[in-house]
Amino acid sequence: MSSIQWPSPSPRGLLGKIRVRATRRVRRWARKRQGTDPATTTLRPGRVYILPTGVGLIFGMMTFAMLLGSMNYNNNLSFILTFLLIGLGFVSMHQCQRNLVGLELTNAGTDPVFAGQTLRFRIAITNQSRNTRYGIRLHHDDAHSEVQDLQPGQSKIFTLPVATDRRGYVELQRFSIRTLFPFELFGSWAWLHMELRGLAYPMLAAQPPRPPPTMVTHGHRQHDARGEEDFAGLRKYNAGDSPRHVAWKAFARSGQLFSKQFAGADTSSQWFDFDAIPTTDVEKRLSILTSWIVNADRTQEDYGLRIPGSEFKPAHGGSHRRRCLEALALFNKGES
Repeated sequence: MSSIQWPSPSPRGLLGKIRVRATRRVRRWARKRQGTDPATTTLRPGRVYILPTGVGLIFGMMTFAMLLGSMNYNNNLSFILTFLLIGLGFVSMHQCQRNLVGLELTNAGTDPVFAGQTLRFRIAITNQSRNTRYGIRLHHDDAHSEVQDLQPGQSKIFTLPVATDRRGYVELQRFSIRTLFPFELFGSWAWLHMELRGLAYPMLAAQPPRPPPTMVTHGHRQHDARGEEDFAGLRKYNAGDSPRHVAWKAFARSGQLFSKQFAGADTSSQWFDFDAIPTTDVEKRLSILTSWIVNADRTQEDYGLRIPGSEFKPAHGGSHRRRCLEALALFNKGES
């Protein structure tokens, strides 16, 4: 079923504009009729729409022409073939609409990206029936997921790509699920309004300036990425650890990578300050701060962040990185 291609009408010309306006009106009507869908939605027969495709219209006209010819020549074999094709068309229409009814759609989340990259919304679709569902695909404007089949009781993740061009939350207020099964004579679809959203961090700066100088803090706390004085043990190797901290002797014995930990050593940290960046462009400042955070996270260095209204004390790790980048993404956005 991977060869199925849904037509994407061009908005050029008078007919294209009329079609776009009609589509918008129908979508507004559907939203008003259906309301907002919960995070898990089961498709009912009343919200699954169906129309003939271009192939279906040609099939209908040819069948009608065959019926006229059969009546004109009173040919029994021609009548049999004509009514067989008509029956095939009705069966196709019924199966196309039933191919979507009863499917369960659930929001499976999305991972944050940087502005300019593609957000990938994950939708889990579960087939609760005893029949296989064929040729299922999700659509959003010009974007669409891959075509997949669902066996009875099977659940699959469908990925819907959405382009981003700015930081902050990117909303997916409406998407559709579609099918052309079984003979592409009819297209069946349903609109869903789950109001999903994903987060886009500020765009990474192309050539960020050097970050501020590192500040050294004296103390006796254990630090898993910095320090050289007292050996404190081994831990699992993490991508980005310095090669000189790798316990090569332990690797030779066990075949597993470990990193050395030291305690009682000096630790270093950096403060990334919004107001200290020499530019008046807010978006450039946020892009530079984003690049500094990503680079510091790769080397497992402690860093703190200061922006108007918020301050994050020096730390490192995935949760600290997410908090800082989320604060930059939502800076002056008034979103929560």
